[in-house]
Amino acid sequence: MQTRVEDMPLIAPSPARADSNAEHSTDFRILGAISFSHLLNDMIQSLILAIYPILKSGFNLSFAQIGLITLTYQITASLLQPAVGLVTDKKPMPYSLPVGMGFTLCGLLLLATAPNFGILLVAAALVGTGSSVFHPESSRVARMASGGRHGLAQSLFQVGGNAGASLGPLLAAWIIVPHGRGSVAWFSLAALLAIVVLLQVGHWYARHRQSHGRSRSRHFEILSLSRNKIIGALVVLGLLIFSKFFYLASISSYYTFYLMHKFGVSVQGSQVYLFVFLAAVAVGALIGGPIGDRFGRKWVIWVSILGVAPFTLLLPHVGLAWTAILTIIIGLVLSSAFSAILVYAQELIPGRIGMVSGMFFGFAFGMGGIGAAVLGGLADTHGIEYVYQLCAWLPLMGLITVFLPNIERPTAVARAA
Repeated sequence: MQTRVEDMPLIAPSPARADSNAEHSTDFRILGAISFSHLLNDMIQSLILAIYPILKSGFNLSFAQIGLITLTYQITASLLQPAVGLVTDKKPMPYSLPVGMGFTLCGLLLLATAPNFGILLVAAALVGTGSSVFHPESSRVARMASGGRHGLAQSLFQVGGNAGASLGPLLAAWIIVPHGRGSVAWFSLAALLAIVVLLQVGHWYARHRQSHGRSRSRHFEILSLSRNKIIGALVVLGLLIFSKFFYLASISSYYTFYLMHKFGVSVQGSQVYLFVFLAAVAVGALIGGPIGDRFGRKWVIWVSILGVAPFTLLLPHVGLAWTAILTIIIGLVLSSAFSAILVYAQELIPGRIGMVSGMFFGFAFGMGGIGAAVLGGLADTHGIEYVYQLCAWLPLMGLITVFLPNIERPTAVARAA
């Protein structure tokens, strides 16, 4: 994040490039492969969140220590992702994807065998490192394979990750809870499968860059936005990421504890409720990008952040059945924002796909980690229900979307390069 905006070329894709991209159809085979890899990657990562009740009882951890595990994982990813993206903007590394998955594999095996809390933190850091390599380059591959349909490509990429995240709690309930923490090691097979798939993606990436990348890299025109407006837009997007991922941290890290405390739900039952919420997040991520392609990213950001506020404000005051229903609605609506925010930022600073992707994935991970740590401390001192009453107000920050400049015409979004 050391790159100054003043040093970045204020450029936007030219019509010539848009026409060139339009000539190439969306490569759904590569999008499917990268989405499937994202599913496996985030399924593995979500196991950390899913087995928190097991870790808490097995190591006698406080809520603050639970939050520290998430913070370690998220901060490792958030600090490294922008750096990885900046480096790969200058020197693309097609085979960095399977290497990143190798870090995740090592972290997974260590998580299954860690003898104490300190080693758990090392395992979380390794998984975070794998994520920091995987996400910026995977997002670049999705854009390369988009055929100009950038919102659709990012949504397909995101839905893989969200689907994998939703599977983690369910698999934890079926496999890890009955058989113990050591059974986490079985999921190393998923990491090995992802490495095989990502090797094939790396081959395509290398061939695509050789035949297409260099010939298109110079076709740009000046963007009619001042540097101050670009900086202001990035600040607004950062605040929206903060509100979205701080709120999501309250559910992904503490929803199981909330259900067990307030409604007496069992550990396995709470995992099923978490799966339902995360499945709704996956569906919401799928629809956000295509809607943004058709109607504009800013409109999607408005609806997804601010539109969820009535439901979050109601959530702490309802019974179990309505809690499940409201979290489904919250997951569907809130998760549609990220693809729109990411593509909006990529179009705001074109030519810096890796850096922008790494910056926003990293910031999102960082906010999730900081949120988990802060909210864990609040849960220890004020109780788990207080956390949900406080976080319910976060989506009202969606009002600041009004300060985002209009950088797209809805009818042309689907064709923009």
